[in-house]
Amino acid sequence: MLHDQRPIGIFDSGIGGLTVTAAIQQALPRERLLYFGDTAHMPYGQRSLEQVRQFSEGITAALLERDCKLIVVACNTASGAALKALRARWPMVPFVGMEPAVKPAAEHTRSGVVGVIATTATFQTEVYASVVERFAHDVRVLHQPCPGLVTAIEAGELDTPATEALLRGWLEPMLAQGIDALVLGCTHYPIVRPLIERILGPGVRVIDPAPAVARQVGRLLVEHGLEAPATATGDIRCTTSGDPQVFSALMRRIGWAAVPVEQGHWSANGTLTLP
Repeated sequence: MLHDQRPIGIFDSGIGGLTVTAAIQQALPRERLLYFGDTAHMPYGQRSLEQVRQFSEGITAALLERDCKLIVVACNTASGAALKALRARWPMVPFVGMEPAVKPAAEHTRSGVVGVIATTATFQTEVYASVVERFAHDVRVLHQPCPGLVTAIEAGELDTPATEALLRGWLEPMLAQGIDALVLGCTHYPIVRPLIERILGPGVRVIDPAPAVARQVGRLLVEHGLEAPATATGDIRCTTSGDPQVFSALMRRIGWAAVPVEQGHWSANGTLTLP
């Protein structure tokens, strides 16, 4: 059996992709992980899809420079904007992206009404339209953009009255229309899942796609002969284009132990250099 000790590259606009990283780490504890949070350009959800694609290509190039064997686009907006282009540009590299979990929501709903919360940009992507078209034939899907929520989470406002007011303004109208499942269509949103569940109550199932993404990473590692050796000890390195100290403090706030965070730098021509 082939083994490969190179790291898995994972990226997002900020700390949101760490919800996916945690699921990967739990499912594949022998793997080395290299995480990049592009907080200098955060939030992606309010940028053009073309800008997000350019950032995603720059980040992928930098992660491949660091010898990553597989790339996880741990951001719904970037997956919708860039995944197709990334696979075309690097056809030999296995990619795993995010897809709003409309399928399990549609399969498990009893009321026939499901909700999706995501960034404005995610709702504009072909990926989202395709998912709804394929899996939600007999189900009513309520689409709710959440402008400002990623910024609040990145500011550490995880359980403040202001964040709760934002969420109530989006979720209570969906409750009134009978949703019994809510899809978290942004990797940042599981960070405030306790608050979301408190607002929704026990009658609504909250669906986070991170465990399914981790399973897909595992399948691709096996398929391509990229698994770490059985004797390997996994680890994680974190980099950000923002302030490493701020990023590290926020990581601790959301439950990560002390992980060193280094800084990557964007050049004027759009090239990312990682430490």
